[in-house]
Amino acid sequence: MKAPMAVPEGTSSRRRRRNGKNGTMHVSAKVDYAMRALLVIARESGENGALIKGEHLASQQDIPARFLEGILRQLRQAGIIASQRGADGGYRLARSASAITVADVVRALDGPLADVRGDRPENAEYEGAAEHLRDVWVATRAALRGVLDHVTLQDIASGNLPETVTNFTNDPVAWT
Repeated sequence: MKAPMAVPEGTSSRRRRRNGKNGTMHVSAKVDYAMRALLVIARESGENGALIKGEHLASQQDIPARFLEGILRQLRQAGIIASQRGADGGYRLARSASAITVADVVRALDGPLADVRGDRPENAEYEGAAEHLRDVWVATRAALRGVLDHVTLQDIASGNLPETVTNFTNDPVAWT
């Protein structure tokens, strides 16, 4: 018999067991894999825009190749990467690494940065004790934009992250 799982006070044990999360921000596997592949392209294709093979991207970052193919297709449709078919084909960035933000990638693969029950936060309507909840959801979206709209592939590849990001990461509370 399994021992019961310890659950932090105030957390629904049923919810905790079902999804294994405790109020964490969710970054999808698609976005994580896409960012890793794009950073390889940014670093290895250089200024000349050399083409990088999908198999190389998958092996460099240990990403399932078939899953990555679908992600690369979506990125191409969103205008983030360009592709060329054939024996000498591959992928390159469609614009400079300094012009592609993390938010661009998230939106291309997962849709809006923040929504409330599938709708824009400003469209949420609440009454009574919850009447100001919409403001919290709008502020949450603005905070995400404050980071994700300002961090580019170039920033990450170079390790030269914007001050807004380093201010957050320098706070020990951010790591817990």
